[in-house]
Amino acid sequence: MTPLKPGSMIGILGGGQLGRLMALEGAKLGFDVHIYCPEARSPAARVSACETVAAYDDATALTAFACACDVVTYEFENVPAASVGIIEAAGTPVRPGAKSLEMSQDRSIEKTFLSQIGIETVAFHTLDDKMDLTKALTDFGWQGILKTRREGYDGKGQVRIKGEAGIQTAAELADATPCILEAFAPFEREVSVIVARTEKETIAYEIAENVHQEGILACSLVPANISETVRQAATEAGRKLADALGHVGVLALEFFVMPDGTLLANEFAPRVHNSGHWTPEACMTGQFEQHIRAVVG
Repeated sequence: MTPLKPGSMIGILGGGQLGRLMALEGAKLGFDVHIYCPEARSPAARVSACETVAAYDDATALTAFACACDVVTYEFENVPAASVGIIEAAGTPVRPGAKSLEMSQDRSIEKTFLSQIGIETVAFHTLDDKMDLTKALTDFGWQGILKTRREGYDGKGQVRIKGEAGIQTAAELADATPCILEAFAPFEREVSVIVARTEKETIAYEIAENVHQEGILACSLVPANISETVRQAATEAGRKLADALGHVGVLALEFFVMPDGTLLANEFAPRVHNSGHWTPEACMTGQFEQHIRAVVG
């Protein structure tokens, strides 16, 4: 990868708060930023050099956007993988690439991929309808967490099931959209590792311990209250994931820490992450700057 020179144009798919923070760091490093977002005057666009307002499936707009940029990245994982394909077909590199998006957009695919590369996850069943739900609940002792396979976040698209509680709501959700059922994990704490990777090296920030309230991250404590063995295992898993994806940029991998110190991966995000919001103030290079540095080489 040849490093881009200052004055080059970085395209960002998505115009939210993460895109805004990335755009600000890009400007500090001397780059112009072009935001692509369906909504006009998005938070990121208001601090960027250029803005394209168009749908994520608008091939003409995506091609024009690609031609205006030297490299493209994304701020969240719900950008269609097909959009990345259109941009790459126009000759503009996308970092991270389509593989990171595809593996993270579907919870069943995500957990299967993590297992295949040697990162253990919670037990789960992939469901197509409420009949599959009944079979899965039988295996898990009639308890677990039902999640939509796509697009749920911050506790949305989830139903906790314990005996009769939640069964009706879960059945309706499972009948309406593809889901997975995850077994309950009696964990002691939740932690995450933020990893940054270029084509030549992979680094990791200190492990954060995360406290959630109603499915939403309330605070992150650094360093996490874990042993050195657990810290090394989480860091190594994050590096392994980034390398397996060929990921260029920042990603976050979340874990449940079990009473015996075992780590079970929950999910990963192929982007800067809210559990890394402490890094700009605490580290020489925060996650948003680090992502831009990786993307531009």
